[in-house]
Amino acid sequence: MQDRIISATAGPELEGVRLDHFLSGRFTYQSRTGWQSIIREGRIAVNGIRVRASRRLHAGDVVTFDVQGIAEPDVDPSYSVVLDRPGFLVVSKSGCLPVHPSGCYFRNTLLMLMKERYGELFVVNRLDRETSGLVVLAKDPETAGVLSGLFATRRVEKTYLAAVFGSFPAGTVVKNGWLSSDPGSPVRKKRRFTEDDPGTEDAEPCGTEFTCLKTRGGYSLVECRPHTGRLHQIRATLCSCGFPLLGDKLYGPDDTIFLRFTEDAMTDADRAALVLPTQALHAWRLKFAIPGTDEAVRCESAPPDAMLGLFAPDAASALRAPDGFSAEHA
Repeated sequence: MQDRIISATAGPELEGVRLDHFLSGRFTYQSRTGWQSIIREGRIAVNGIRVRASRRLHAGDVVTFDVQGIAEPDVDPSYSVVLDRPGFLVVSKSGCLPVHPSGCYFRNTLLMLMKERYGELFVVNRLDRETSGLVVLAKDPETAGVLSGLFATRRVEKTYLAAVFGSFPAGTVVKNGWLSSDPGSPVRKKRRFTEDDPGTEDAEPCGTEFTCLKTRGGYSLVECRPHTGRLHQIRATLCSCGFPLLGDKLYGPDDTIFLRFTEDAMTDADRAALVLPTQALHAWRLKFAIPGTDEAVRCESAPPDAMLGLFAPDAASALRAPDGFSAEHA
């Protein structure tokens, strides 16, 4: 395992937060006690100085840690190549696999696993570790820049599938509003959706189109088309609208489960409440045009069996491609 130092800079929202609380909240693959042990080993530094777990952070502090020799958490390393073009790849990843190295995840990431087969690659779009589905990786910096520009300027049509608690309204519902930090949550990084501007510094406008595809047994399968690309946009919007995702420790039925998860103290009751072991969000379809050509790329990734199985036996019929969509891969 090669030497590597990971760093993070504290923003103003972390003013006064304990170091161990910051680490366990941001890098949730380790419990707080796990991070405390790593801090005691001297692997963590703030502004280049070894500190205690109780060290309070200030805006601008640079937290660095040497993860050499630290065991990486287990993941589901499965992925499949959906499309292989001269300049880029589209792959579908599992719902328990980080996209790129971060914190204790290095070798156990989609990027590093694929580098063993394809050599140098560049991540174009990123998904949360527990979000399954389509990821685009470029084979060279020039293509990475072009494709990243498509995502940044919203010229990529993205469609997700979400399994949520409750009976989602029939038809299509468009939710335009704002995402901001959730003052009512004990978890600092949790966000909320509001239709009115909350007037806070971190508020960001957002918009998502939701269509209910299937309702069964108290759950709904929802198609999600984000019009903007905000952090936790789909998860936060659905949660605030009363339809939390199955399997989601932060935006699920009870966000205190997330706190117990970071402390490695989840109970059997917590797992039963979540229904699924990972968040039920799947990057289902991508559609974009290659700049300078007439080529349109359309890709599709089948959702996980555990997610689709909740809506059996006829759930697959709800996933028929829309008019004009001819999937490269199903």
